[in-house]
Amino acid sequence: MDSRIIWVVLLAFFSAPWLAAAETAAVADPAGVPSPTQAATAKPEVKAIPVAAAADVSAEELLVADESTSQDEVSDPLEPLNRAVFVFNDLVYSVVVRPVALVYSAVTPEPFRTGVHNFFHNLALPTHFVNAVLQNKPDEAGNELYRFAINTTVGVLGFYDAADHLFHLKPGNRDSGQTLGVYGVGDQVYLSLPILGPSNLRDSVGLVGDALLDPFTYVPNDIWTRAGIDAFRYENETSLRMEEYESLKKAALDPYIAVRNAYLQTRRKQIKE
Repeated sequence: MDSRIIWVVLLAFFSAPWLAAAETAAVADPAGVPSPTQAATAKPEVKAIPVAAAADVSAEELLVADESTSQDEVSDPLEPLNRAVFVFNDLVYSVVVRPVALVYSAVTPEPFRTGVHNFFHNLALPTHFVNAVLQNKPDEAGNELYRFAINTTVGVLGFYDAADHLFHLKPGNRDSGQTLGVYGVGDQVYLSLPILGPSNLRDSVGLVGDALLDPFTYVPNDIWTRAGIDAFRYENETSLRMEEYESLKKAALDPYIAVRNAYLQTRRKQIKE
């Protein structure tokens, strides 16, 4: 079984008692409305979400609209636990992820790192295509097939996004969490996942579907090699998006609330599109 699937399953197992408590809290307070003190610390305008995101969100989609997510639309019954995980993730980012990304950025030019991003996005065709079909978006599904054919050939295995630059075929980002949302599964119970970042119960389940559709779940066979590929992909994405998270931490009065609201708003917008 792939390491990512094992991670999600273990996370769900050890989170079961907290989720049970969350369900009780949600019944008592369905809206998950934060306290007046928390509401007062919320940043009214959010421009970006952090580097570590559970969902497959492109750099352009990280920029959200000016209107902040309404507090009465947020279900966060596990806020104390989520805040603790958020602090842990920020520590890991500051001590490990960011320094490695800075060194990596210094020794590799941005066009190379962009090419690596394009390569991995091209190989994510099964995830994007299948979910576009499941969401009844045949045009997007066809677009994904055209993009894969063009970028794999003209784009040299996907390192160059020829489909966009030459034929104006924009990349898609459909995933299993979005598909569950399209079918009516809500984003109740916000979660801050260790290492993976902002998510919710629905999108966490969607991670399993995305892992099953990811070619790197099956190739190569060695689990440690796959873990190394995932780590490299993660650091490459971080190197391209560090400024977004740094800007958020400097601008937000409460980075946790800013990240949470930006994530939820972005995901809701993706599901409606």
